[in-house]
Amino acid sequence: MSKFIVLSIRLLVAGVVCALIIPEISTAKPVTPDFVELSKKLKPSVVNIRTARNIKPRPKIRRPQPSPHQQQNPHDNFFDEFFGRFFDDLQQQRPRREQSLGTGFLISPEGYILTNNHVVNGADEVMVKLSDGRELKGEIKGLDEKLDLALIKITDKEKFPATELGDSSALEVGEWVLAIGNPFGLAHTVTAGIVSAKGRVIGSGPYDDFIQTDASINPGNSGGPLFDANGKVVGINTAIVAGGGGIGFAIPINIAKVVITQLRENGKVTRGYLGVRFQPLTADLAKSFGLDSDKGALVASVEKGAPADKAGLKAGDIILEFDGKPIEGNELPRYVAVTPIDKKVKLLIFRDKRKQEVFITVGKLDEEVAATETAKAGSEFEKIGMSIRELNKELATILGIKENKGLVIVEVKPGSPAEEAGVTPGATIIEINGQKPDTLEKFRAIISAVKKGDVLRFLLKRSDGSIHYVAMRAD
Repeated sequence: MSKFIVLSIRLLVAGVVCALIIPEISTAKPVTPDFVELSKKLKPSVVNIRTARNIKPRPKIRRPQPSPHQQQNPHDNFFDEFFGRFFDDLQQQRPRREQSLGTGFLISPEGYILTNNHVVNGADEVMVKLSDGRELKGEIKGLDEKLDLALIKITDKEKFPATELGDSSALEVGEWVLAIGNPFGLAHTVTAGIVSAKGRVIGSGPYDDFIQTDASINPGNSGGPLFDANGKVVGINTAIVAGGGGIGFAIPINIAKVVITQLRENGKVTRGYLGVRFQPLTADLAKSFGLDSDKGALVASVEKGAPADKAGLKAGDIILEFDGKPIEGNELPRYVAVTPIDKKVKLLIFRDKRKQEVFITVGKLDEEVAATETAKAGSEFEKIGMSIRELNKELATILGIKENKGLVIVEVKPGSPAEEAGVTPGATIIEINGQKPDTLEKFRAIISAVKKGDVLRFLLKRSDGSIHYVAMRAD
């Protein structure tokens, strides 16, 4: 009987302890930000941007004249005169004015505004609309096409409410974020969501490192701020996935911080340079070199006479750390790009199955050489105004495309032949002039043979699955 009493007491005590502990766990809830107060506080520092640019007309398309030996239809003169007048009226060489909308945010009381390069690049006029309804003139102070960033300034001399820039590296997946923008021209629209992922690579360029969020981001949000729960800017909203509702991307503010000063002082960005070509390290490649981790960047080649060559780097070296920062994925180009010119940095590399330290002095990236290398890489094609990437599983997943092989259009430049033909990002290329370019090398070979004014016929598959032809003239 005494044993039963002791056991009962023990069970009772255990039950009391559980009762005390369990409610504490079950009632713990994440704190939701006060979006009402945040919106009131942050709206005045967010601006709507309206741009206008003059579009030069395309040359008239004229009917070819018959040869002297060609038999002429007696009705040709009548139809040529009637339809000639009609189509000439349609093709009058009148310049047209194109307008677009975007978002930006004030980063200083003097009126400096950060936005996306694609929002203002090529604009003949930039107008900034404040939250109080006033519309003021803005001027472009600096552009960075590689990072898709632009710095503009309100010309009026007064004090403006500025945002506070946060620390995007401290941002965690699952944290609340708030976006304010101008989607579809609906000024100062506020949306909220969470950080879905960090370090996303979406094929937009060598410095990809996007924050993915499910906060609603739509056309017109470009250049707008992504705030954390404390009201600090942690990103610049820049991209959406067509047809992929709930997926948006933002440039981490820490990346922007590095270039803001250069844009303000020089109007452009100077980047660091090593002179190496590298590739991501896979598990199989790492194992073949005797490395038990797939974290790092594999050196594929070293440019003769470049900083990397002078430091003794070789093809087959695996860069594990750059200036104390571990390398994961596509981070190395970004780290090098933002490093001050002539700075001596330490690299931790893996060579001959052991780790070694190498010291290297960062050089200056020649933008003309960089542009040539980019063209060789096959991403941008100026003749038609499109950027192309080879599809892989990750890029296909992000873009919502079923195919994971072939070529996809990731960017269409404003005012380009591609834009005028109605081409949109996210479309995959099936054919060009009857040929199937399933690799960038094949696509480049076709484009290299094209002369200015030549007509190109594309068969494209849009992100919604529809297939259609488009024709454009090469610039």
